[in-house]
Amino acid sequence: MTGRVHIYCGDGKGKTTAAVGLAIRAAGAGKRVLFTQFFKDGSSSEIRILNQIDDIQVLHKQTVRGFFSRMTPEQREIAARDYTQHFREICALCRDKDVLILDEIISACNHGTIQECELVSFLENRPENLEVVLTGRNPSSELMATADYVTEMGKIKHPFDQGIAARKGIEY
Repeated sequence: MTGRVHIYCGDGKGKTTAAVGLAIRAAGAGKRVLFTQFFKDGSSSEIRILNQIDDIQVLHKQTVRGFFSRMTPEQREIAARDYTQHFREICALCRDKDVLILDEIISACNHGTIQECELVSFLENRPENLEVVLTGRNPSSELMATADYVTEMGKIKHPFDQGIAARKGIEY
């Protein structure tokens, strides 16, 4: 079996949820999954349950988190250094996995926190059977060309637009 590359993108809710669903489905079929997130602090509700599933390994880098636009230049430098190192570690660790999920890596590339050319090189040279999921907004045309699946989540209506904050267990 040849692994494929998936992109879940768009301004709508559901990118991470879709990636988590695929991780659970793959683990249910006996596949070994490596799941990691960028720009998130590891406290989202899905992480707790993913950690309880035998065939899913969750790795998280404790570094500067939150919205890139709110980071200071120093925090941006730290994030770039830490996330680049984390990505390289993930690339080495995924060699014995069937599925790799890189949640919000597209955002990390868009902000220069991870060099997109390094991600593209990894995708082009990944183990033949490794299925890879990338999530985030606004993937570049190069990332889109590398993908086999591209699914866009489009926001039509969202409570955030009326000033309603994210709710634990629903949005995070």
